[in-house]
Amino acid sequence: MISRREFLTVSLATGGGLLLGFSTASQAETAPASVVPAVASGKDFAPNAWVRIAPDGQITLVVSASEMGQGAMTALPMLIAEELDAEWGRFNTEFAPANQAYANPLLGGQITGGSATVRGFYTKMREVGATAREMLLQAAAKQWSVSANALITEPGRVVHPGSGRIALYGELAEAAASVPVPGSVMLKSEKDFRIIGKPTPRLDTPIKVNGQAGFGIDARPEDLRIATIERCPVFGGKVKSFDATAAKAVKGVLAVIGLDHGVAVLARDYWTAEQGRQQLKIDWDLGPLADLSSEGITRMLRAGVETKARPAAKHGQGAGALPSAGSKKIFRAVYQVPYLAHTCMEPMNCTAAVTADGVTVWAPTQAQGNAQRAAAKAAGVDASKVMVHTTFLGGGFGRRSESDFVTEAVQLAKQHGHPVKVIWSRPDDVQHDYYRPIAYNELSAELDAHGMPKTWVHRIAGPSIWSRIAPARVKNGIDPSAVEGAADLPYAIPNLEVTYALIDPGVPVGFWRSVGHSQNAYVVECFLDELAAQSGQDPFEYRKKLLKDQPRYLAVLEKAAEMANWGKPLPKRHHHGIAVAKAFGSYCAQVAEVSIESGKPRVHKVHCAIDCGVAVNPSGVEAQMQSAIVYGLTAALSGKITLKNGRVQQQNFNDYPALRIDEMPEIAVAIIGSGVESGHTLGGVGEPGLPPIAPAVVNALRAATGKPQRELPIRL
Repeated sequence: MISRREFLTVSLATGGGLLLGFSTASQAETAPASVVPAVASGKDFAPNAWVRIAPDGQITLVVSASEMGQGAMTALPMLIAEELDAEWGRFNTEFAPANQAYANPLLGGQITGGSATVRGFYTKMREVGATAREMLLQAAAKQWSVSANALITEPGRVVHPGSGRIALYGELAEAAASVPVPGSVMLKSEKDFRIIGKPTPRLDTPIKVNGQAGFGIDARPEDLRIATIERCPVFGGKVKSFDATAAKAVKGVLAVIGLDHGVAVLARDYWTAEQGRQQLKIDWDLGPLADLSSEGITRMLRAGVETKARPAAKHGQGAGALPSAGSKKIFRAVYQVPYLAHTCMEPMNCTAAVTADGVTVWAPTQAQGNAQRAAAKAAGVDASKVMVHTTFLGGGFGRRSESDFVTEAVQLAKQHGHPVKVIWSRPDDVQHDYYRPIAYNELSAELDAHGMPKTWVHRIAGPSIWSRIAPARVKNGIDPSAVEGAADLPYAIPNLEVTYALIDPGVPVGFWRSVGHSQNAYVVECFLDELAAQSGQDPFEYRKKLLKDQPRYLAVLEKAAEMANWGKPLPKRHHHGIAVAKAFGSYCAQVAEVSIESGKPRVHKVHCAIDCGVAVNPSGVEAQMQSAIVYGLTAALSGKITLKNGRVQQQNFNDYPALRIDEMPEIAVAIIGSGVESGHTLGGVGEPGLPPIAPAVVNALRAATGKPQRELPIRL
């Protein structure tokens, strides 16, 4: 836990700016999103870097994670408020500055991703609240000359039941500030929770509805310039030369600045900058990827899936248990998934100001530490000279863990000498992403006399995310994100072998919601359905047999089937498909009810069962399941990035569509699990709802047509 001394160091090092303080004390009157100082006054009680209580009773809770729609701004305060015994909603919240003090204990850095916010901070935030509460109790005990054991807390106050004396937290703030920070604290039993586990309205909903929430694209420091950048259309290409004469002739264009990878046009408004951009004449050095195509990439993967294979997992005899190559006993299939873009609703953007005193950044970032380091490098200053204001994020999905948009803004602000906001257009966003990796999968299986798989071989070829971000994570040629959900099958199969061939065609790849689980659950669950069909068995019962020793998998599988009335008659031409997956510590099963209308799949209902260990905010868990299903359906039904002549062919929602409201299925969510006191570990919720949806839909379509769908997006 961070001490008071460390808290003051954090505050002073960042100029006292914990950006975007929001009053949640009243649903009716919400304070505007604004920059507020983080440094506590001399009489404030600030026992750590997350809690501050002023003598007037105002409580401020610092949110360590980025709020990108997933509910971190509500869930983390729930953990603190539970143990602090604060009155729910009667406090302000602030986003943390860039500082390692706020690192997620699970990730080791100040990053919001990997469905790790609640499971990473669950114990730490509870300790933060419990520490403050204990110090308030000690302060009251000293004032009243009683034992702290004789006192209790009620929301927002300390009570001495024996005498009826009451002290509000604010009244104890100055005294509590002098109480030594306890080395350890007792946490509540789950049976005593009054906030955790209760469906709770989100704190950010009112200000998002009334327009007061500040997103990155809303930042407007004084004397701001808006920049739009024409980037090389081929990955890795550079500017050879450019003619900005016509661009500078556009009324309102203030400057044209060359960068290694493109040319920026600056103006007072976006439209003018974009009009200037259209007039640029650029001679590109397209580099070695100028002839890259989707067909060529597929050939690379197919050629290397075996020749470059490295062992990722094996038990039993592995592939050695298969009959000879020509045997009819071997069931084979090839599955393919494409590159996918993130298409956050708020396109990439960043605002930066560079002065002699340092760098200030306003960014919708998932990774404050990465953004700070990127800004420091771009400006040529020490990271301690960079202040990062985290705004609300209009979607993240892994894309905003990158810092390319931060680098661009700082480079331009430094060169131009004025604050600059870089705004990406939607085509920029689609064509210059860090994409979900493409993957080519060859599968082989042999069934025993009862139709159950006795040998399973899965060969994967594709690019690596970790090779770029943290090469040390790639060991013996295996990127763990590429084989997650494939190398750790829960199914009781005697002989298993999984291999991975790391093949990099040159297209930049990055984390995409649920990462490797997004494709591997589809491949595994659909191939398993094919095996069930091959043996003439019900796919739900087939899975049950293979999961008899996996109680948490089995529980969500059975719950989803129960919710959907699996095996009961459906409306005419409607069919069920089922899938189950574990991702980021949570277990999720889904049943999709699907029909084919006018030659296209129509998803009518999705029944989802999730076991995340502890549902801190059940309303938030339900919303994240719905969100993940929508995002996964978008990818399954229409998501595909293709390349020709080194260029991404898609550019906007007309050719890279998102799920429309009239395509939205009815979604039912059941949350199951017994909590951490049962010994169950916490799981994430932002991503685990995505992996099962594609295979559930595809398996329903196989039931409808009798044909597998071995390539995404779905094409009937």
